[in-house]
Amino acid sequence: MEYRQLGRCGLRISRLTLGTMGFGGSGVFTSVAEIDLDGARRQIDMAIDAGVNLIDTADIYSLGASEEIVGKALAGRRDRVLLATKARMPMGPGPNDAGLSRHHLIESCEASLRRLQTDHIDLYQVHEWDGQTPLEETLGALEHLLASGKVRYVGCSNFAGWHVMKALGVADRAGLPRFVSQQIYLSLQERSAESEIVPSAIDQGLGLLVWSPLAGGLLSGKYRRGQAPPPGARHTSAWDEPPVYDESASTTRWRCWSRSPRPGTCRRRQVALAWLLGRPGITSVIVGARTEEQLADNLAACDARA
Repeated sequence: MEYRQLGRCGLRISRLTLGTMGFGGSGVFTSVAEIDLDGARRQIDMAIDAGVNLIDTADIYSLGASEEIVGKALAGRRDRVLLATKARMPMGPGPNDAGLSRHHLIESCEASLRRLQTDHIDLYQVHEWDGQTPLEETLGALEHLLASGKVRYVGCSNFAGWHVMKALGVADRAGLPRFVSQQIYLSLQERSAESEIVPSAIDQGLGLLVWSPLAGGLLSGKYRRGQAPPPGARHTSAWDEPPVYDESASTTRWRCWSRSPRPGTCRRRQVALAWLLGRPGITSVIVGARTEEQLADNLAACDARA
């Protein structure tokens, strides 16, 4: 496993990150996966054995169940991995149960620490833009969490290019923490991030973590033109992340592109992941899976060539 520096900070993370959105799998997240504690332990074992040193989750995943499972699965070996989680989405019905206010961020961090059974979060990420809360307040809350030792690095997720530049500008002007990374959606199915988000991240020294690199399974090889999707496939459910605006065009593009590797050298999903691992500015690709077989295929992408 190769380890890459996360942006301009000194932290080094593995080329692949273990995603845990399917841990728990309750509510809307049932469409992603329903992985219980035993299954999570096995997936974490596989990831650590492959050299993965970063596990990514979020408080919103199954309304905290994913974090709880990660915490239990890491009991006795927390020091072997880095933990990343996110906050911003609604975690309750109250008017202050969502957003990037000082109130919500600090309360969310405390709750995540309890669920993860840890005294610190290695990478704490704001999950999405909040156009109502001043950036000075959000970054000030993150500064407080950093100073308290509860958080070691801060990043963002799903920000537009101008969101990132504005946040970094405010941070520099006010002497507040700069984001070291951003999570983005980028895949062979959707490359619009390469026009602005990726270049601005490279320019500003942000590490990039890529989520849903297989476009929600669309690039896994199980979707075939003219054939019905396999039972339980994510794109047959109400789940709409990541958005696929023209599935037919995406399938055609993927079929043409996937003819380039030598036949039999690797699976389609490994080609899609290897392509991302070789793109400029990409620090790590977040991989998750419904099954251990799928996870093994994803972890093997480090040995594939696109």
